[in-house]
Amino acid sequence: MNEKTIFDEQKQAVGAQLMRNVYIWMTIGLALTGLVAWIVAQSPMLIQLAYDTPVLIGVAVGDFIIVLLLAFFLKKIKFITAFIGYILFSIFNGILCSGIFLSYELSSVGFIFFISAAMFAALAFIGTMTKRDLSAMRVFLTMLLTGLVLASVITLLTGNAQSLLISAVGVFVFSGLTVVDAQKIRMELEKEETINENNMKLALFGALNLYLDFINLFLKLLELFGKVKDKK
Repeated sequence: MNEKTIFDEQKQAVGAQLMRNVYIWMTIGLALTGLVAWIVAQSPMLIQLAYDTPVLIGVAVGDFIIVLLLAFFLKKIKFITAFIGYILFSIFNGILCSGIFLSYELSSVGFIFFISAAMFAALAFIGTMTKRDLSAMRVFLTMLLTGLVLASVITLLTGNAQSLLISAVGVFVFSGLTVVDAQKIRMELEKEETINENNMKLALFGALNLYLDFINLFLKLLELFGKVKDKK
């Protein structure tokens, strides 16, 4: 076995370890979000506090700021700082998602989560294994996502109910983003020769991207197929 073969095997091992970290951290974030959402939903006091307008706005803004900081200052901050930011983001998102347990039947939430997880696993696998460059697909999906956000904002401001069309487009968009994000993360991490702080931060940011893809895919499927609780 020559030196090049040994080097290639070591490089593959590094890439595989970083990809495992991506999915481990994504799972930790999702589990934390789900746990926080469940705890908040079980306490009328916490629900009242969480959905007090100033608190809700503060949590939403905090969530947004953390994502921006990780996106634009990832190279300048330490890994532990980025990881703490990711954990805080997951907690804040759990508070924002707590209303799910109040609006939908628990059995429905569980079933849609299972479907979402199965879809996500298949889509992420396709993205990871696909050799064809999907960059052009990302541009198209980003344009659709922009339109989706604008449509959702208009719907919210006008007080209209979220349409099934918007939810269906959302499922398509976040399914596609799961594929292209999984490929992008794999292509970035397979270049690494050793595990260091910089590529650990890249893997963490990849986990954040896939976390967002999964959460949004789950929410759009829930809007389409979730069973709403009967109002008493």
